[in-house]
Amino acid sequence: MRPVPLAVLWLCVATSLDALALIGQKTAAREEKLLKRVRRGWMWNQFFLQEEYTGSDYQYIGKLQSDQDHGNGLVKYVLSGEGAGTVFVIDENNGDLHATRRLDREEKAFYTLKATVVNKRTGHKLEPETEFVVKLHDINDNEPQFSREVYTGSVAERSDIGTSVIQVTATDADDSMYGNSAKLVYSISQGHPYFSVDPNTGVIRTALGPGDMDREQREHYQVVIEAKDMAGQRGGLTGTTVVNITLSDVNDNPPRFTQSIYQFRVPESSKSGATVGKIQATDRDIGRNAEMFFTIVSGDGMDMFEISTDRDTQEGVLMVSKSLDYEKKSSYTVEVQVQNTEVNPRFMSAGSKDMATVRISVEDVDEPPLFDKASYRMEVKEDAAPGVAVGSVSAMDPDGARKMLRYSIDRHTDMDHLFSVHPGNGSVFLLKNLDREERAWHNISVIATELNNPRQFSHVSVYIRLLDINDNAPAFAAVYETFVCERTKTGERIQTVSAVDADEPQGGNKFFFSLAPEGMYRSNFTVRDNGDNTASILTRRASYSRLHQSVYLVPVVITDSDYPVQSSTGTLTVRVCTCDREGNKELCNAEALSSSPGLSTGALIAILLCAIILLMIVVLFTALRRQRKQEPLIISKEDVRDNVVSYNDEGGGEEDTQAFDIGALRHPEAAAALDDCAKQRRDIIPTDALLYPPSCRPTPTASGLIMPPVSMVSRDNGDVRHFINQRVLENDCNPTAPPYDSLATYAYEGTGSVAESLSSLGSASSETEHDYHYLSDWGPRFRKLADLYGAEDSDFS
Repeated sequence: MRPVPLAVLWLCVATSLDALALIGQKTAAREEKLLKRVRRGWMWNQFFLQEEYTGSDYQYIGKLQSDQDHGNGLVKYVLSGEGAGTVFVIDENNGDLHATRRLDREEKAFYTLKATVVNKRTGHKLEPETEFVVKLHDINDNEPQFSREVYTGSVAERSDIGTSVIQVTATDADDSMYGNSAKLVYSISQGHPYFSVDPNTGVIRTALGPGDMDREQREHYQVVIEAKDMAGQRGGLTGTTVVNITLSDVNDNPPRFTQSIYQFRVPESSKSGATVGKIQATDRDIGRNAEMFFTIVSGDGMDMFEISTDRDTQEGVLMVSKSLDYEKKSSYTVEVQVQNTEVNPRFMSAGSKDMATVRISVEDVDEPPLFDKASYRMEVKEDAAPGVAVGSVSAMDPDGARKMLRYSIDRHTDMDHLFSVHPGNGSVFLLKNLDREERAWHNISVIATELNNPRQFSHVSVYIRLLDINDNAPAFAAVYETFVCERTKTGERIQTVSAVDADEPQGGNKFFFSLAPEGMYRSNFTVRDNGDNTASILTRRASYSRLHQSVYLVPVVITDSDYPVQSSTGTLTVRVCTCDREGNKELCNAEALSSSPGLSTGALIAILLCAIILLMIVVLFTALRRQRKQEPLIISKEDVRDNVVSYNDEGGGEEDTQAFDIGALRHPEAAAALDDCAKQRRDIIPTDALLYPPSCRPTPTASGLIMPPVSMVSRDNGDVRHFINQRVLENDCNPTAPPYDSLATYAYEGTGSVAESLSSLGSASSETEHDYHYLSDWGPRFRKLADLYGAEDSDFS
């Protein structure tokens, strides 16, 4: 261990000695003059300690020394910091520092401690607390460690010498700055002579040439690499790791057939795409390098067979491409070639292929009958009678035995039993009359069955076309209805008509139009054939009268040009209408309006239904209103002042502000009086005594007027209240009045209007003459009215 001297001058201030009883003051002064300040050393940077100490005693580190220690046992050394008291101890009397146990530099390289000196008696510090370091010296006690226990690498087979495979890395926990404890050297202990390793970098490389590194010979290698410290010198420590190296495949082997000749058998009934057999070939390579494809290169079956590659098994699948016939050819021979889909030109040439011969035998089977056509097309006139032959079908047994066949019709295709077929010769004939206009084509299926083996049968489609004959008369293309103006011109065209015919002659339809003989006599219209299968309807006079005759029926004869000639008569309806100057229809008769396209029968029915529904709703609403109970006059029983009751009085005009007053409703006593009167009502023959009950009997006044009871008289609006109360009493207290639920009208004009009351309540009993001259004061507008009403009857006689 190499010591490092440390000397730090420390200035101390001498303290005065305590006055002693035996030393006088003068002696103390003399002693003070003799003392001088000196520099004391009490500071260390670090101590050194070797790791992994194996002795039985504490390991000595060093000694702490203070100038205050005079060897008299009055000072005490105190240690603190990392591991103080456990890992490190100090002799408090002499300052010797020891380590109590074995230390490992790789766990902790140094420790920081603090030390001081105190007086044992007083406990005062004699030295300041000083920090120092205990550093561990390294020894080679750690072997190299690789980053992984097992490495995995790969290199392509047939690689050149020195091709890099993988790099391994090891580390040493020892101090790399001290000696060679952490200096590593790599070497290979297992894997010769195939691989080598770089001693300094740990890179593993191939050691043999392309011819010796063949994956097909050996694919996996296990290499053991060592890492040794002390630069590989004797006495160094060693670490090892395992490297598994795999040779990756390259396409250096062509595919080969497992046999040179293949033989297969296939039934002649096999359909196109049926598998004949599988051809196997092997390739020593793997993965994409072993993918291959097969082709047929020659042979008499190149057109009859094809081959493809199964991508899962890499087998060649031989399939049928065309129908086979044992009776025509019973065997085939083809040459099949196989090669890789991808070729590496470094290891193989493009011509690395293999060939094999494939022989295919066709087996004879009992085949179903075979028709000489894939389908048949026949024609027959639509007027052909039942039993007429339409055509014939023909089939034969393709086998060498040539078995007898029987023909029949598949009734699923002829549900109406319109056709039949002769079971022996295949002739197709009619069973019923046919109509081309109803159905122009008939598609049926004929079955040919072997007599001895009914399970062998075949179908063939037969398409039968019905030839047209002229058996339908032409007719109007639509229902024609038009109009003619009352004022028109002679020879004016009012409508163009066309025709249709259900027949379809080969040269197309040609129609002729003319006026029917019954319409030629005194005809109002004429027909002009336009020569293009249309005709124009023309007027023959200049005026028509809607009142004289509103509808004309024009019969038109339509004739076709085919043989035999067919004709029919169509009727054109012409309405007479009033038109404007431009010839636009304005007004027609009722019949014309009812037949207008905007008001069809369906529309009339819909309108009628809507009217009926509305009428039913009105009737129902009226019935519900009659059944509705009369609501009470006052709904709320708490405060009658919150309710407004309308009496529908006439009102007094612009100046009448008291025409309607609800003051009567503000007096519950009045309502109670009315209730009492209503309770006494009886539906009996009236008498003077019962005309007014005692409680409701009006009181006569001095002037002879009958007034209502005193309780009913109000303090304001007396005129209105008097009138209303009088009418209420008359109706409520009169037993001969109408029933309770009848309507009583209280019409009163009110007061304050300039025109006074217009009511006729009081005018019926008046026999006096009326004076209407006051109307003249209302203005010029009423002066004429005053003259009329104010005139004498003699003025109008």
